[in-house]
Amino acid sequence: KGVSNRPYYEPFIGGGALFFDLQPKYAIINDSNEELINVYNVIKKNPNELIEDLKKHKNTAEYFYKIRSLDRSPIFNKLTNIERASRIIYLNKTCYNGLYRVNNAGEFNSPFGKYKNPNIINEPVIKAVSKYLNSAQIQISNEDYEVALQNIPSNSFVYLDPPYHPISESSNFTGYVQGGWNEEDQLRLRNVCDTLNSNGIKFLLSNSSSDFIKDIYSNYNIHKVKATRAINSDASKRGQVNEFLISNYDE
Repeated sequence: KGVSNRPYYEPFIGGGALFFDLQPKYAIINDSNEELINVYNVIKKNPNELIEDLKKHKNTAEYFYKIRSLDRSPIFNKLTNIERASRIIYLNKTCYNGLYRVNNAGEFNSPFGKYKNPNIINEPVIKAVSKYLNSAQIQISNEDYEVALQNIPSNSFVYLDPPYHPISESSNFTGYVQGGWNEEDQLRLRNVCDTLNSNGIKFLLSNSSSDFIKDIYSNYNIHKVKATRAINSDASKRGQVNEFLISNYDE
């Protein structure tokens, strides 16, 4: 409640589902993924050029793997910001399950999705997002989440959607963060939440419903929710899974 009138901070912006649902008047969105943040900046500053560049892409496996491999060659450094953003959107729309995934070298490695008619050029959405990013006071940053949350106003609202802790050892899935997260990374985030809490700043955190997460956030409100997940190598395990929503307030 009233979140849209508070300074809004989302340091792991990802696809920005909650951010675009709330559309706060003042926000700082951040991600450590440079390619992702470039997409946001290009949508904000160059929507028409981005739409034009997206028109050049082809929905074939041969073309997909050629574009995917660009970050493994010196040509990648010569791409413009618009071309880089166009590449990420194209790969995201045509790769398997729309999953942005990189290997330990930071190279995009999701396979081709074989979709008949992927919506590569979603012109109305690009224009609407661009309009919102320019009409509200939105700052876009590319740094470590802890840095992005330093010295923020006490009336801020922070939403944290980090890489999830695996439910089991076999599901240790690294997502789009190069190298993945381990227990130490999760503890560092919990310590940042403790700092936010001691400064009187309200936060909401999403994470897996693992015992480890339940244990380290035992001082906070933990709500188990059902979330729909399309990403799983085993099709029978896709669908609704339990997740935790953790907060330091009752509402």
